[in-house]
Amino acid sequence: MGKKTKKILATLLAIAGVLTLYGCSTTKKVGYKVNLEVWGLFDDRDAYGEIFSNYSKTQQSIQQIEYKKLTVDTYKKELLEALASGQGPDIFLIHNTWLPMFKDKIVPAPPEILSQQKAKVNFVDGVADDFMADNLVYAVPLSVDSLNLYYNKDLLNEAGITAPPGNWNEFVQDTRKLTKIDNLGQVTQAGAALGTAYNINRSTDILGVLMLQRGTEMTDSGNLRATFDNTFSVDVPVGGANQESGLPPVNSPGENALEFYTQFAKTGSSVYAWNPNLHYSIDAFSEGKLAMMLNYSWTWDTVASKAPKLNFDVAPLPQLPGDHPVSYSNYWGFAVAKNKNLNASASANPQQAAVTNDIRIKEAWNFLTFLTTKPEQNISAATNTAGAPNGSGLDFDPAKTYLEKTKKPAARRDLIEAQKNDSKLGVFAEQNLIAKSWYQSDAEAIEAVLAEMIDQVNRGQFTSGEAIKSAAAKVSQLMGNKF
Repeated sequence: MGKKTKKILATLLAIAGVLTLYGCSTTKKVGYKVNLEVWGLFDDRDAYGEIFSNYSKTQQSIQQIEYKKLTVDTYKKELLEALASGQGPDIFLIHNTWLPMFKDKIVPAPPEILSQQKAKVNFVDGVADDFMADNLVYAVPLSVDSLNLYYNKDLLNEAGITAPPGNWNEFVQDTRKLTKIDNLGQVTQAGAALGTAYNINRSTDILGVLMLQRGTEMTDSGNLRATFDNTFSVDVPVGGANQESGLPPVNSPGENALEFYTQFAKTGSSVYAWNPNLHYSIDAFSEGKLAMMLNYSWTWDTVASKAPKLNFDVAPLPQLPGDHPVSYSNYWGFAVAKNKNLNASASANPQQAAVTNDIRIKEAWNFLTFLTTKPEQNISAATNTAGAPNGSGLDFDPAKTYLEKTKKPAARRDLIEAQKNDSKLGVFAEQNLIAKSWYQSDAEAIEAVLAEMIDQVNRGQFTSGEAIKSAAAKVSQLMGNKF
């Protein structure tokens, strides 16, 4: 090597050293890599494995998507503790009644990634009421579940009933035909599981849908107090169900619903069919001692596992006469944590750009948009923050893949159309289109209040009017305790 060449090389090395000394590395930093942690319930990782793999392969900014399955009994406690510590998941499930409690802990979708308008086009109407506020989308579901009528086909056949009841008048008539009471006054075969609080699965949901079907305003317009005990100066149409059962109509739709519900557990009532001493509703149905019960799609597998030979089916929830049918929704949606301590998950590669909280949020919502909405919308939505195109192509539909693996009713409107003819899911999927819930500041506490209200009427402690006014006052007090 000549002296001139050596001199040039030494000069270049000196310049490189100076640039490094002042932080000007000659190697440019590459794009960031994000790890997303997802917390879920009920589903094993297999339900998402193909989806996670597909997304990670097409997104240069995604390093890994981890999934953790938790148990429902301890989920909320573990989640709140993890979020408080800053070490919680990036994405997690919230119940459709939890937005009031979690709104300050989650961050809505950036409108350029998922706008409220796009979400409303994708999902059934109830999702907008539950998970959208301030013109923003706070959570998105893969599945929605709705309350419908399970019936024992053999018991209906034996009673000469050719089809399940479609309205509450028929439900009352069929309950009478199906209920058997012995000489000692004991119910040996229950026509329907209605009337009590604690031995009927989701009893407060059943009461809730009876209220909503009657047009009950559950809360005031500002969600500041409960109004389900309100009365009116004129009678509210009740569809004749109480007239059929001999009960006089009242001018409070909420009280009317409570009176209708509890009459099934009132000894001496013409529709007496249930009491607190009977087996839990799902067990009684599985044992063939209960003809009809109201429940969700997940109950199908529970009944089938308990009683493989039971001849049962599901029909749409009975309705009041009129043009506005209503079912009740109970489901979960994915939300994104507002804040997370990113130090522990920082990349060990100094050549990679740092991941900020804003980047984490955008990448999490890009993934949720890919996961839950139509594929063509994934392609047209905002590209990920690193500039890579969203999605994996029109030939892969993550939500459809998930539903096929889990056998759950769809939250997306277009997938409901595909599920309508499914012998198991069809009823639930179609009824999701009319399923609703209502604003609850603390769902667990409010459920306890409503169950106590039912029990007070069952025990004769209060009349239905007294019980509902007491319950409304307690719920209003809970609504004053904002989270």
